[in-house]
Amino acid sequence: MKNIINIIGNTPIVELQKIKPSTNVRIFAKLEFLNPTGSH
Repeated sequence: MKNIINIIGNTPIVELQKIKPSTNVRIFAKLEFLNPTGSH
C-alpha cells in the first residue's frame, strides 16, 4: 500500500489533535456517518 488515501476514498477524515501519543505520529479518524449510505 503506497498511499492510505486510496483506501479511504471520499470519506472525510479529521486529525485527532487531543490524542498525543508518546511517539511523533498523527492520528486520523474516518467520519463514516457523513457518507450518504453510512458505513458498510
